[in-house]
Amino acid sequence: MARCRRTLVVVAVATLVSGAGTAVAAASTPAAEPPAGVPQLTWSACGLTEVATAAGVECATAGVPMDHDEPDGESIRIALSRVPATDPANRIGSLFVNPGGPGGEFVTYLQEAGPGLFADLNARFDIVAFAPRGVAPSTPAVDCQVDPETQGPTVTPTPTPLDVDLDALVARAQGYVDACLATNGTILEHLSTANVARDLDLLRAAVGDEQLSYLGFSYGTAIGATYASLFPEGYRALVLDAAMDVDGYIHDPLGFTAEQAGGFEVALARFAEACAVDQVACSGFGGADPYLAYDQLLAAAEAAPIPADAYPADPRPVTADDIRLVTLRLLYAKQLWGLLGLVLSEAADGDASFIRALVDSVFLADSAPADRQFAISASEQRYPRDDLQVYLDRGAESWASFPHFGGNSGYTEIHYALWPVRDEDAFAGPFEASASAPAPLVIGTTYDPATPYAWSERLAADLGTARLLTMEGDGHAAYGGRSACIDASTEAYLVDGALPAAGTVCRQETPFVAPVPAPTTAAVTAQALSGLLP
Repeated sequence: MARCRRTLVVVAVATLVSGAGTAVAAASTPAAEPPAGVPQLTWSACGLTEVATAAGVECATAGVPMDHDEPDGESIRIALSRVPATDPANRIGSLFVNPGGPGGEFVTYLQEAGPGLFADLNARFDIVAFAPRGVAPSTPAVDCQVDPETQGPTVTPTPTPLDVDLDALVARAQGYVDACLATNGTILEHLSTANVARDLDLLRAAVGDEQLSYLGFSYGTAIGATYASLFPEGYRALVLDAAMDVDGYIHDPLGFTAEQAGGFEVALARFAEACAVDQVACSGFGGADPYLAYDQLLAAAEAAPIPADAYPADPRPVTADDIRLVTLRLLYAKQLWGLLGLVLSEAADGDASFIRALVDSVFLADSAPADRQFAISASEQRYPRDDLQVYLDRGAESWASFPHFGGNSGYTEIHYALWPVRDEDAFAGPFEASASAPAPLVIGTTYDPATPYAWSERLAADLGTARLLTMEGDGHAAYGGRSACIDASTEAYLVDGALPAAGTVCRQETPFVAPVPAPTTAAVTAQALSGLLP
């Protein structure tokens, strides 16, 4: 394929069973007697862009107990942002939103984008984002203060069954654990999803809503399912998009991670198939057999890392691990498939500068998001702790089953076995909704790589009364411009309590297209960010 030299792109990639249920109330009224300990909120303007300022974005912080068993003890500060409803005469209440993680927050997103993804819901709802405990800009925020490339939870180079060294893995994992313990305080004992749900109930009361309206994505569905279990009469509407198997997340984390690796293997195969059909959209990567070309690219990078000389900030050659990392992240959203084709095509032609820019500018720029994900999940997940051989066995099984992404399961989870901190107030299930409460709406995408569709089926079944809405398509999460059918069904439920018909399947409308012919940093950054929300 003939290709032209392009200006170097630096991409900033940030890191949803039928049952009729009970009708959702059309409006939410202030509680007559708020529960004890409800924080007082003082809102002030905080828009960081012209769009957000024009939308009237406001911010506040809420003081909540670090330990809900000691309401008069030490407190922490939860950061919030909101976009007031644009039709106040018909306002229903507040809609709390969370992008997942663990460790994600929409507070900064609202400050920068205004209602953005939630513009169609903003007429009837104040859109309210909160940074869960331990997550900046809430304080204290977990940060292990390590070099993410050499000391973080992701082990590089990724060990394989041919070169795995248990002693080295344990030593690195113990070093990371020790760093996290040394640089963070008592908050590490209180990070569980259950405590986030308890915070959320106080925040609901603080904004004056009698019942919660909530839209959560990915790990945000664990927050929603936990809330439904702990506060069975506390919500009027719960949308759980890109749903997690929350029971599996808690009780079988090794199996949970392996299933996710399988999801990404399927996504890679579907991307390669789409590339073979539309070489223009894929920037010519791989010709008639992009799947084979991808394996050949990895093999070439294993034999001799690929030059990245056009990225002067860090011209280190790119390894197969770097390629896998970028591939995994760009597979999160079908909107980014064209970008993935471009960076792979450039690398196959001998210039991996795009991939180096992605790795350095995003994945290795800050260890804190990975630290928060680890500390939150390790506080409640039930990883095996007494037999490290389990991790070696799972690592070998994962590489055999998932040849491109098996390194994310088993070997690289040993730090969970060494983590000594547990949140004694964590909730381990059962995750179920009350028959007298509104039916939650669970949304699943058939080829979601990060939260496989089977997880949405399981969560809907566990909740009991939930209605499962399906999007036939690719990428992580469904709501927000990927399918008019999904968006309309979600909004009808949140506004009016109208559940979609049992068995409803919507089709994805996201095209597979190449980036602009001569992508600029700003253009590709905007594409990548929008594609990964959430």
